[in-house]
Amino acid sequence: MQRVALSLKNVSLLAGSLLAAALSAPLLAADMPRTPAPEGARVYIISPKDGDTVSQTFKVQFGLSGMGVAPAGMDKANTGHHHLLIDVDTLPAMDMPLPATDHIKHFGGGQTETELTLSPGKHTLQLIMGDKLHIPFNPPVISDKITVNVE
Repeated sequence: MQRVALSLKNVSLLAGSLLAAALSAPLLAADMPRTPAPEGARVYIISPKDGDTVSQTFKVQFGLSGMGVAPAGMDKANTGHHHLLIDVDTLPAMDMPLPATDHIKHFGGGQTETELTLSPGKHTLQLIMGDKLHIPFNPPVISDKITVNVE
């Protein structure tokens, strides 16, 4: 009986340690040095163009110069992967991994285009490059924001 109590105590201690680690993870990420952006790196949206009218489902092509594309998790110098911000008014934190939401799409496989389906109306699109951990480069490699009109 005492042996079971000891095991439960150890499980409780382990659970407490895991919870403490999970709660401190964002603080650790904020303390990590950000990956320096290659000088002259630039990301942009090839298509659609700013002001274009598109159907509800349309292709978005990503452009990049001055650096390469690599999947998330790959530690290769001067590379990153795309994140597409859809209808984002305020940029996310630049010192933390970009969150995956309905408005921030991750392309951690190294994709350079996607097909989007959006409701009719005006929408904004913007690209930002993330490093192997989805953290924006320093300084951020971010495109101009474009507006599309969805029919």
